[in-house]
Amino acid sequence: MEVILLEKTGRLGNIGDRVKVKAGYGRNYLIPKGKAVFATAENLARFEAQRAELERAAAERLATAEALAERIGQVGTLRIGAVAGEGGKLFGSIGARDIADALAAAGIEVARTAIRLPVGAIRELGEFTVGIQLHSDVVQDVTVSVVEE
Repeated sequence: MEVILLEKTGRLGNIGDRVKVKAGYGRNYLIPKGKAVFATAENLARFEAQRAELERAAAERLATAEALAERIGQVGTLRIGAVAGEGGKLFGSIGARDIADALAAAGIEVARTAIRLPVGAIRELGEFTVGIQLHSDVVQDVTVSVVEE
């Protein structure tokens, strides 16, 4: 299946690229989310008419993500308290929701789906570097310090 991308999409391509994708990915994800349209002559003409507007909107999203990344960078280290047993092992774990809540307490709203935990949930005390993907081009690292309550 061939589609025209309406926004920059990860490893797939940039705005206006015609790419071949698997039918299920195109029909069930890209097209319903408004990230792509079927690659027909009619849709190509409609895309070319809207190209400037789509590129302007993409530039605004990128600028917003960069500004948010700068605010996150100013936060420094996020401290999250947890109950731990012997050897620093946590009773439970620290996940994306906990990190999003800690950022919200610092005054920064981030979707928990944007938080990229490198090896899954945090299960021990210590400092960890966690990436926050705000845009396909913008990933801001934040240090999470898990301390015993």
